[in-house]
Amino acid sequence: MTMSSRAQSIPLPERMRPQSLDEFAGQERLLAENGLLREMIEADQISSFILWGPPGVGKTTLARLITKKTNSSWISFSAVTSGIKEIKGVMAEAEANFNFGGKRTILFVDEIHRFNKAQQDAFLPYLEAGTIILIGATTENPSFELNSALLSRLKVFILEELALADLIKILRNALTDKERGLGDLELQISDEQLSLIATYASGDARTALNSLELLSSLMKRRNARKASDEQIKDAVQQAILKYDKTGENHYNLISALHKSIRNSDADASLYWLARMLEAGEDPMYIARRLVRFASEDIGLAHPQALEQAVAAMKAVEFIGMPEGKLALAQLVVFMSSCPKSNSIYVAYNAAASDALNSLQHPVPFHLRNAPTKLMKEVGYGKGYKYAHDYKDASTDMKCLPEELSGTVYWEPTNRGFEGKLKNARQKEQE
Repeated sequence: MTMSSRAQSIPLPERMRPQSLDEFAGQERLLAENGLLREMIEADQISSFILWGPPGVGKTTLARLITKKTNSSWISFSAVTSGIKEIKGVMAEAEANFNFGGKRTILFVDEIHRFNKAQQDAFLPYLEAGTIILIGATTENPSFELNSALLSRLKVFILEELALADLIKILRNALTDKERGLGDLELQISDEQLSLIATYASGDARTALNSLELLSSLMKRRNARKASDEQIKDAVQQAILKYDKTGENHYNLISALHKSIRNSDADASLYWLARMLEAGEDPMYIARRLVRFASEDIGLAHPQALEQAVAAMKAVEFIGMPEGKLALAQLVVFMSSCPKSNSIYVAYNAAASDALNSLQHPVPFHLRNAPTKLMKEVGYGKGYKYAHDYKDASTDMKCLPEELSGTVYWEPTNRGFEGKLKNARQKEQE
């Protein structure tokens, strides 16, 4: 079969899958000469594990390479199309191999996070008996998607997004390989143009190779050997923003936004905000998180931050998108610039801990209302001091339960407006 006819039937990413560990790009931490996963593979001492990483970083390819290095039986299926019936059939086959031939079966499950709890539990007795070695691939955080009983029996290997240099190397190999790639076409694509394709792929080799294949088709139709920048733009269309509103990137990006504002880094805050908004995140979700931030990390150091956060949320609700983006951008820059204090956050958590974990102390009698004669007679409200009748509207009356007397929850900082509150508090105590 010639390269051109092969290209019509097999996509370029599939043709360019690495045929050995030495061809594999990226993941040096795991696959270098002394990498743990490489040593396991080379020694044919595979134990059950999960490959966790974003799309297009080589999870399935790595699993296929293991098949060439192991003496175990190999069975592969996808969690997208398989159910309990298929799992039981595979397990019966694996058990037969083990009982009659003493041979273990490596079971590769792609998209393992799509299995429900009952399907995941079906693996447990076979893992415990040593009948199978389970290798799963997932784009989702195993901590959230796999039940604890299964996860405790598996090691998790994290695969990172491919670096720009790795993607350029993959693209260059595909461009020059005459056996599996596009080498026969003798296309002229500069390193700068390959870098642009790689950048738009956002760490995903499959996306990068698909873009390169589309570019080659465009050039062929236009009878061009040298790629133009316009053809590159047509091929990549637009940057692929990796995002999942309920997945790992969702939590990672909101965490990055929160921590950048906390660190008073306005530029980083704008970047992470843009990453979320341009990928389609619900702006009201972001607005609600920023309202929380105003109290958690700014608090009384700049009380107006809460007002600004609520105002921005109302603005987004009122004018919608895309106009509301600027209200959120203004807010994150403002909050990045504010003095920071988490004293309210710490104080509330301490009070909540006492409220939940200590005895439910009764309200002191002098703090209770006495709307009836009987309640007054038994002492409700007795000894209460009305603050406004005293100098500076302050009394020496104890308001905590006797058992918690002297407990201090709120420890104000010296930052911003909270510093003034701290000084005033100290004067009252003198």
